[in-house]
Amino acid sequence: MNRLPPLPPESMTEEQRAVHEEIRSGPHGQVVGPYPAWLNSPELARCARALSEFIRFRSSLPAPLLELAILITGRHWKAEFEFYAHAKLAKKAGLDQGVIAALAAGRRPDFTAPDEEAVYALCVELFETNRVGEAAYQRAVEAFGLPAVVELIGTLGYYSMVCMTLNTFQIGLPPGESSPFPD
Repeated sequence: MNRLPPLPPESMTEEQRAVHEEIRSGPHGQVVGPYPAWLNSPELARCARALSEFIRFRSSLPAPLLELAILITGRHWKAEFEFYAHAKLAKKAGLDQGVIAALAAGRRPDFTAPDEEAVYALCVELFETNRVGEAAYQRAVEAFGLPAVVELIGTLGYYSMVCMTLNTFQIGLPPGESSPFPD
């Protein structure tokens, strides 16, 4: 299914090998998902890695809310690998399994936490209308503060790029895994 064959180290340029090592030795620990595709443009891979590390490991958004936003993005783009990988991270971060299952099924989850509802409302409104209305915006700013809302929007943009890469280059699930989406 993958449109790109693996890039063996011996066929990489010096710059590709350097970026590959930066990704592998950093907090991600492995070169998976969109990175094999991005290594074809080492500077893009390097810049994307830096943004990813900020979003994943230094964002002011709490991990469950960050993972919620990533899952919403993965579902929006129907990116199986992204949803599959982040469903595990979301569960580990404490996001309720019922929320994860509802998102996978394309349904609105039953939220018990107002902050999760605020993230969901803003993300879904932006993806569905390409805008965020005043009510969803104010609710998010009041819940998290403006810097976190800016980071949330950056997260949606970055993970949209990830999902578009995964979908374009048909980067699928690990062998033996099935789609997280029932449809």
